[in-house]
Amino acid sequence: MSAHHPIHPADPALLHLTGPQLAELIIELRTEGREFGLLWPSTQTGETNLSGRRLVNFGNVPASTLINLLALLREYKRNRDGDHHRCSDS
Repeated sequence: MSAHHPIHPADPALLHLTGPQLAELIIELRTEGREFGLLWPSTQTGETNLSGRRLVNFGNVPASTLINLLALLREYKRNRDGDHHRCSDS
């Protein structure tokens, strides 16, 4: 998963995600996003596939949105933490 190469909502690989796997991603998004004020306390896995898109219940967005958000947060933190360490080494 990469922020530079987002997953398309109709990616067939998303159809293989199970409810428990999506629940783990939601927990990770809540944990990673908390620092930035991204809170979704009522988010839960959706039971719906719409036109090949697995949905997550926070506005019924595709699971790809959840995965892509996590990728963006991870990349931002990696870059921020990397820049922080470089600045302190100078």
